[in-house]
Amino acid sequence: MQEQLDQRRKAAEKVTLIGAVLDAVLGALKIVIGILANSSALIADGIHSLSDLVTDFMVVIVLRLSHRGPDDNHPWGHARFETVGTVILGALLVAVGVTLAYDSLQALFNEQPAATPTWPALVAAALSVAGKEWIFRYTLNVGKELDSDLIIANAWHSRSDALSSIVVFAAVAGAMAGWWWLDALAAVLVALLVGKIGWDLIARSITELVDTALPDTKVAKLQEQALSVDGVLSVHSFKSRRMGNQGLLEMHIQVEPHLSAAEGHYIGDVVVSRLKQRFDDLSHIIFHIDTYDDEEAEVDPSSPELPSRRYISQQLDVLLANTLSLEHDYELTLYYHPASIDVEIKLGTTLVASLRQQSLTPAELEQHITEQLSSQGWFRSLTLWKPAA
Repeated sequence: MQEQLDQRRKAAEKVTLIGAVLDAVLGALKIVIGILANSSALIADGIHSLSDLVTDFMVVIVLRLSHRGPDDNHPWGHARFETVGTVILGALLVAVGVTLAYDSLQALFNEQPAATPTWPALVAAALSVAGKEWIFRYTLNVGKELDSDLIIANAWHSRSDALSSIVVFAAVAGAMAGWWWLDALAAVLVALLVGKIGWDLIARSITELVDTALPDTKVAKLQEQALSVDGVLSVHSFKSRRMGNQGLLEMHIQVEPHLSAAEGHYIGDVVVSRLKQRFDDLSHIIFHIDTYDDEEAEVDPSSPELPSRRYISQQLDVLLANTLSLEHDYELTLYYHPASIDVEIKLGTTLVASLRQQSLTPAELEQHITEQLSSQGWFRSLTLWKPAA
């Protein structure tokens, strides 16, 4: 698992660093040409591109934190750092949208048009659109392949820069044609789009931070896979959540009540293996083996706690020794139910010989033990086995 996380981190860092280099080149280019070509919009867009460097470096830092393995302080791993980073990037997108909308509305209602820029500003804006659109598509594809909301968020951040460059291109072209107000109107629409993208990313990350369950369709597939394992009677108390790109799952698996603890646990291990084979995004699966459906079982919370094996063994030993003067040669198996216990006794050869000496049959012994235990509120039934002749 850690090796896969390291590979995922390296792939994410690669695309982020490529984007950082592009932001640095485009930012410097737009600022220089904006000054020379008398375009304040292009200068502002260049500053916007350089500001993306901060988020790119933040993404790299978050990736290194989120892909660490579990430790004593974070036993579930560090994937939530990626979620927190996505929230921050989403907030930045919202801030970009609000700022762009505010500036554009001011420009839209400004009665004095700005100075007319020259054609180099148009070329620089076009190069910025092409470069940012390319890095957006590249980053988005990597983010989807890695199932990383953080990388996807950074991709949309790049798209916001491309959209702002489109606004600059329209602003320059419109200003050169005499329609100076077109850039402001388009900027408002772009700002709304950028803000919505940021809000969607924040909302999605918050649902993860508050441990929202996986989608119903995914949960149904997980339950179906678990129920397909031989020996599983039902799956209940099904709880799921996400941490970054990883799914976490807890569940109760019901098996036949008379299975051994080892066999019941083996069935649970098979369920985990099948789930991880089919769904490679599951990182942690915790299961509890039940011999009955404890969601449907009606248990009186005020009822006394059921007795332990030691207590029942002592009761039987006293009954056999004091009442019947028999040896303690038997194997005891207990089947616990919500409010009662089934008792199973396998007689040893010494105990069978002792019964013969006292002219008692196993059936008479079974009846006697049943009569003695029937007064106990926890007792439900007794099954007595004797060795084959």
